[in-house]
Amino acid sequence: MQQNELFRAETGAFVPIDDATGRIAYTPRWVAAALADKWFGQLRDGIAWRSERRMMYERMVAVPRLVAHFRLDDPALPAPLGDIAMRMREELRVPFDSAGLNFYRDQHDSVAPHNDKLGRLAEDRPIALLSLGATREMVIRAKPPPRHAIHLQLEPGSLLLMDYASQSHYDHGIPKQDVHADPRISVAFRCGREQMATWRAPRPAQRKPSCRWPRGEW
Repeated sequence: MQQNELFRAETGAFVPIDDATGRIAYTPRWVAAALADKWFGQLRDGIAWRSERRMMYERMVAVPRLVAHFRLDDPALPAPLGDIAMRMREELRVPFDSAGLNFYRDQHDSVAPHNDKLGRLAEDRPIALLSLGATREMVIRAKPPPRHAIHLQLEPGSLLLMDYASQSHYDHGIPKQDVHADPRISVAFRCGREQMATWRAPRPAQRKPSCRWPRGEW
């Protein structure tokens, strides 16, 4: 079932999964279009993107996208990651400590179906994925048969939240497209296990949050 068949509201979160297998929530327009465009330009032009190669099917192949990764306590954190991270922490009340970025240059770039590796992630803390640039489809597919799939159009400025449990039951990926696609950047914020030992929740921002992780304060 396509996203537009399930979610037609102009505000609020679309929650396609919320059961014993985990929780996934999608909020369009988490940031205004103008700010999303500004962040996209800053990240596109201000990061030393790198290409990678990895073993697949017994041979080395090029990863079909550019990547970058940052610890959020890095004093050389490029703009605007610090501002984005602060907003994430204040509104979601989660002590994110790293950001992984993917740069999809066109319709040929993609990421294969996968789940986040759980060994280093803090339990009961969501993965927060901010989308900037062009809209791209994400396919979320259940691991057990019959492998039900959810198709989400990740719009610029949108926020996708996936909890820890969902990574054990679902894969997610960005497939290649048959038609032209403009560049897109995704920024995935994560919280490591070691971070939880010393973190205290920040005082909530005075302005009303545009999005809250639906399971309450952390």
